[in-house]
Amino acid sequence: MMPYLLMALSWAVFYTIHSALAASKLKRILKAKWPNFYKNYRLVYSLLSLVLFFLLMIQASLLPPASLFYPIPIVVHLGYLVATLGVIVLLRSIREISIKKFLIESETQANDLIIKGIYSRIRHPLYLGLVLIFGGYFMVSGTWGAGVHLACLILYLPFGIHFEEKNLLEFFGDAYREYQRKVPAFFPSLFK
Repeated sequence: MMPYLLMALSWAVFYTIHSALAASKLKRILKAKWPNFYKNYRLVYSLLSLVLFFLLMIQASLLPPASLFYPIPIVVHLGYLVATLGVIVLLRSIREISIKKFLIESETQANDLIIKGIYSRIRHPLYLGLVLIFGGYFMVSGTWGAGVHLACLILYLPFGIHFEEKNLLEFFGDAYREYQRKVPAFFPSLFK
């Protein structure tokens, strides 16, 4: 049981660092005290997140493959469908974002409020895509490790969405309030 608790702790550390580094207050401090570093902050932040995620995946690969349940074939097939849907949602949301602008340009140049495509139906499609991928993986594998990954993500989401929305409200103001009013946060509306 200890390896799974360590995995959960690692996810908690990852999500805490991720949220702390994305905080508006930290960005304001960095912009005021180290403007030259701040110009590359988004790139450094993204690379650090990628390295930490890679380390998490290495740790996950070392978990003992203990089964929580043995998936029956229909659950495995549904798991593949759910994970595939998650990849599609993730790719559709990434398609609306300019990666170059997001990583390289300054925050004011890069941050246009995106409300088209999948973002016209849901405010946080990246999170939904991750939940579907992790959920599908859990359905396919049925392991304790996959369960820990999914549980940690689901526990983090209310906090992650809260802090992200707080930053977006601060940055976009009334435009984001109007977007919040019209578009659901996590579960897409079937009717527009």
